[in-house]
Amino acid sequence: MNVLIFEWKNFGIEDICDAFKDMGIKYKCISTELMRERKNEEFDNIFENEMSIKYDCVFTFNYSPVISNCCRRFNIPYIAFIYDSPLVSLYSYTVINPCNYIFIFDKTLYLELKNAGINTVYYAPLAVNTDRITRQLREADTNPAISNLCNKYKCDVAFVGSMYNEKHNLFDRLKNLTPYVSGYLDGIIQAQLKVYGYYFIEELLKPDIIDALQKSVPAEPNKDGVETASYLYAYYFIARKLAELERKDLLSAVSKQFNTHLYTPNATPELPEIINCGPIDYYNHMPYVFNNSRINLNISLRSIRSGIPLRAMDIMGCNGFLLSNYQADFYDFFVPGEDMAVFESKEDLINKCDYYLEHDNERRQIAANGFGKVNEFHTYKVRLKEIFDVVF
Repeated sequence: MNVLIFEWKNFGIEDICDAFKDMGIKYKCISTELMRERKNEEFDNIFENEMSIKYDCVFTFNYSPVISNCCRRFNIPYIAFIYDSPLVSLYSYTVINPCNYIFIFDKTLYLELKNAGINTVYYAPLAVNTDRITRQLREADTNPAISNLCNKYKCDVAFVGSMYNEKHNLFDRLKNLTPYVSGYLDGIIQAQLKVYGYYFIEELLKPDIIDALQKSVPAEPNKDGVETASYLYAYYFIARKLAELERKDLLSAVSKQFNTHLYTPNATPELPEIINCGPIDYYNHMPYVFNNSRINLNISLRSIRSGIPLRAMDIMGCNGFLLSNYQADFYDFFVPGEDMAVFESKEDLINKCDYYLEHDNERRQIAANGFGKVNEFHTYKVRLKEIFDVVF
């Protein structure tokens, strides 16, 4: 088999290439930002030039309309493995192209599209390169520099991720809203913060609210897609504001009681008790963070409706202890309390941090169980075999 890969700054691209090598699959990987376009003649020419070689399929992380149209033109299967949510390109008209095999990590989103008659979508949870991570972690036993690095990462609780508190984020650009509209938005945000497992914001954005938002900061749907203005406001404006508020609230509570490290590109002066370590490199350092933090938090974007985020899979794949908010898809593959742990509220989060820090052997066994399941069922080699069984 011979695979053509397109990518642009995707997490996991090195791991997917490693998996192809291990599986004896030939591939060529092209990095180009043009794949993010809806239409682009320069990309079309790049693709056409590559078609002088016989490829069995094209692979990307996330979904690219311009690649789908090229694959349709050359009658070649297009495999898109989705790990982002929201992903507005999934609402492009091109998703119905018969060349498409779109594997979505969020079962709720997959079912929504499938039940709408989109027959090119499939469900596939995300994956981890446990072979690479295991090699890295073993190196800490023989390399003093790595061992010292691991000591630096030791802490009670850690969180890796964006705080979404950047100046001029989309939600905070909404200006000159009436007191009614501001109050309505605040009300539905506060209600959503109390509910895990169901994202209802889009349903509550009434036409008069949408009109007010459009007058403040217009959100224009793509002309070649079926996404609505309510979708854009719910998933790109409000979901990220929810993440900012929730992560700030939970991490503030945790850091007041436990030694807490935060790995993020964002400044956090509003969290004086937390140790903000700055951003962390995904490949070279993040495995050591997850392996050496006694508890690793997953606080999901609410736009991930039921799926297991990549962060959560990575934590377990590093033999780290995962404490996550509720996501329904966990229950299809893992047993909370045996493979990982789930918190249901801020108070429950604090209680579970306290419990698992006091019960070290139980915490280590749960981390080992989670790693065992990821290593057996959720590696890239396992997932690619499942994907190829569908496509071919």
